[in-house]
Amino acid sequence: MPQVFDTTHPLTFHRRLYRGDSRLRVALVGQHNSGKSTIFQAVASTHYRTGKLSGTNKSYAECPVQIGADEMHLVELPALHSLRGLTGADLEAMKYLLWGDERPLVSRHEQHDPPAPFPRPDILIHVIDASVLGRSLELTLELLELGLPVVVALNMMDEARRKGVVIDVEALSARLGIPVIPTVALKGHGLATLFDQVLSTARQAICPLPQPIGLPLQPWLQQMRHILYGSDACAEHTRTAFNLPADFLLMQLLEQDPYLGREVASHCPDLLPAIEALHKTAASELSRPLATEVEADRHQRAISMFESVATIMHRPATTTEERLDMFFLHPRWGLFGSLAVFAAILFLVFEVSATLDALSAARLATWISAWQPETATGIIGRAVADGLIGLIGIVIPYMLPLVLMLVLLEETGIMQRIAFVVDRFFHAVGLHGKVAVPFLLGLGCNVPAIAATRSLCHGRDRVIASLLITFVPCSARSAVVLALGAKYLGAAGVFALFLLNLLIIALLGRLLSHRYPELSPGIIQEIPAYAWPRWHPLLAGTWQRTSDILTIVTPLLVAGSIILALMQFAGMDQWINTLLTPVTGWMLGLPVAMGVPILFGVLRKELSLAMIYQALGTFEITPLLDHIQITTFLVFLLFYIPCVSTFAVMLKVIGRKEALFSIILSIGVALIAATCVRMLLTLSSPLF
Repeated sequence: MPQVFDTTHPLTFHRRLYRGDSRLRVALVGQHNSGKSTIFQAVASTHYRTGKLSGTNKSYAECPVQIGADEMHLVELPALHSLRGLTGADLEAMKYLLWGDERPLVSRHEQHDPPAPFPRPDILIHVIDASVLGRSLELTLELLELGLPVVVALNMMDEARRKGVVIDVEALSARLGIPVIPTVALKGHGLATLFDQVLSTARQAICPLPQPIGLPLQPWLQQMRHILYGSDACAEHTRTAFNLPADFLLMQLLEQDPYLGREVASHCPDLLPAIEALHKTAASELSRPLATEVEADRHQRAISMFESVATIMHRPATTTEERLDMFFLHPRWGLFGSLAVFAAILFLVFEVSATLDALSAARLATWISAWQPETATGIIGRAVADGLIGLIGIVIPYMLPLVLMLVLLEETGIMQRIAFVVDRFFHAVGLHGKVAVPFLLGLGCNVPAIAATRSLCHGRDRVIASLLITFVPCSARSAVVLALGAKYLGAAGVFALFLLNLLIIALLGRLLSHRYPELSPGIIQEIPAYAWPRWHPLLAGTWQRTSDILTIVTPLLVAGSIILALMQFAGMDQWINTLLTPVTGWMLGLPVAMGVPILFGVLRKELSLAMIYQALGTFEITPLLDHIQITTFLVFLLFYIPCVSTFAVMLKVIGRKEALFSIILSIGVALIAATCVRMLLTLSSPLF
């Protein structure tokens, strides 16, 4: 008996969900060059907000970040070396950590606005340079006093290993009493685990206990506690005025923090004599001032902790995984490694495609070419056969090899690294690096490329990616460009055409980002370990990417083929050419007979090439078309209306409104680009 699910009740989550107004507020804190900016850039959305801390020139950045069903508001603060004795911008950063956009009593007299226009963070991520762990732990000990959950991102683990520093992460976590996650932000390692731990720590709602100071200093801490919180009235006044964690305020006053010292003198002048007397007594009994002793004690505790969890060894041998990451994830050369992989895949796929095409679609087309029906029934039958052969010509030679290779890269972990490296480039276009996979798929066929955006992005990113993918030259369009361009324009001409295509895609990305201005949340890209591919996931992934061809594209491709065949059978060629004369003759400067090849390109782009030969009545077109007309036609072909198969998938992925907008956009871009190229070549031709 089939199981029946009750769909009348909403889905219940058995844990707190951070979304919307309940989104988790997270602050990135760290010393200079610790890598917090690298972490922020790696997970931030394509457009994030920046501002300056009130009254300073120090910038902060903030953006929403999506983590599964949860969202967080991530803030990157300016670098902080310490929380003691701060002034200027550093003091404003500390005020944000203490109070956010609220004003305690001791701060209400200040003239400028709160440091930042959003609430105090719910949790801190302390980013530490693992290669200089000893000096970084002092700031960690101070952050533990703030009364907030803390997660340590032990960053630059590869640099620490290169220096021979081996860190026992579990032992460090136990000593600090907080989670410690090893990361290499520059290469994307550990970021997914880090933010998963942030969510887990926030849900536990447990603040770490401050590390106890040394035994010789504890009596002085107790005396300061008695001064501030010795009586109920005094304790209530102190809490109301300062709104600070007790341990933080006590340690600040032990070290004679100038800011809080002034506020004590202003708001609690009756406490000031006792505090001054305590410091004088300590100075007479200790070998150094109390503030110096407290600072030295914290430094000693940090060094002791470092020595207990770290081991110095000779430089270890470089592993195979590290060598591969040097190739794929190097901050400077990783992009070239990614491009090399793309080039190798495309070369291999197109070499294989030529063979598969000759063995499949080409043989079928040759076999069926002898069938020249003259009746309407025969015409329809031939159109169905042509549509199915066209489908075979798309799927077998071009789509399956390319999709199989891309799934192979995903299974091995290489594609995730490529997406991480090209993230900056796609951010410049207005998209996330994850869309690298659909864009590469688009070089084979736009249909699975647009279908792939459903699982990789959503909202505005899915719409923009789908619109831009229609301008990626699929194998069919590339075949026409290579067939005509390589023969009549040369290698330089073909390169210029594809370069123009890339530039227009980048420009459209920026323009579409303004049409869809809403901010999309950042996405954390997980970098998995390298792995050997397995056949079952490989085949399953390939089928998932290509299944839409059978369910969506096949009926539309066959139906389009029938409609066009009947139009041709009815002798509507001249009508079509006449209707398209304003485009072909006036704007593009092409022969009027080119209208039918342009229209047939909507069905399948490579049909345009065959129709050109048929319309002009020759396979040698140079006597009828000059190099300006050939270039203009190829530019128009690169950009105008996506084929009917692509349009069908767009209807399903982004909806009717955006799919129709895609047609308008492609026609406009194709006409403008082709007309501009024609005018530019016409004006420059007398110079050569």
